[in-house]
Amino acid sequence: MSKMRVLMFVLAIGSAVMAGLMAKGFISKKPDVQVTEQPVAKTVDVLIAAKDILMGDRLGSGTLVWKAWPQDNVLATMITKDSKPDAMVELENARARLPLYEGEYVMDKKIVHAGAGGFMSAILPKGMRAISVAISSRSSAGGFILPDDRVDVILTKKIDNNGKTNVKSETVISNVRVLAVNQIYRQANEGDAVTVEKGETATLELTPQQSEVVAMVESAGELSLALRSIAENDGKNMETMGPVLSDNYNGKAKRVGNDTLFVRYGIETYAQNQ
Repeated sequence: MSKMRVLMFVLAIGSAVMAGLMAKGFISKKPDVQVTEQPVAKTVDVLIAAKDILMGDRLGSGTLVWKAWPQDNVLATMITKDSKPDAMVELENARARLPLYEGEYVMDKKIVHAGAGGFMSAILPKGMRAISVAISSRSSAGGFILPDDRVDVILTKKIDNNGKTNVKSETVISNVRVLAVNQIYRQANEGDAVTVEKGETATLELTPQQSEVVAMVESAGELSLALRSIAENDGKNMETMGPVLSDNYNGKAKRVGNDTLFVRYGIETYAQNQ
């Protein structure tokens, strides 16, 4: 091989190496990037519904949550953690006056506070009525009956039998939900706060017909409440079964010998069958 060819070969290799180094330098070189810091938007914790809340539902544990909300978009009707840090605890026994949907912010106009006007109507299911009856600590299972318990309503009355007085007790309605015990809600003037006073009453959840029966039998004797076990009704849902009138108060007729015995609201009448 001639010297000229060797020289050209060495120059070619050198050129290739230089070209490779230069290309690597251009490729690995990072362009200058100008970093601009974006301003962080200020947020405020706002009380929102953690799930769908139906009208009348209790705002108990797990239904509400605090969520960061842009400060510029906070409305006066919103409940913020800065203004009411204990709002979740204060609203634990409140009820929804109107439906609240998941992610919707909570405002006072949509809730009913416990003890406030309209609270009882907010917890009543559609078609049911709230009626108060006079009781004593003795006739209410010694004070162990609490709201949401299920009870049987028992009537005790005196019957005059040929100059002798007999005492008779019978169940009027079974499986009744208790709404309140020994609580009387009073409001002195319109716009004033509603106060809760103690009294010897129990507020029961009944149908319109059952309310009429209780209002009538209350004047016939003394009403007592018998607390029902949570394991009653063979595992069936006590709430879906609802209160049940006993046979002596549901207007059904029974046969007594050849006659028909009609019992309405506890009053017995006979009809002779021809």
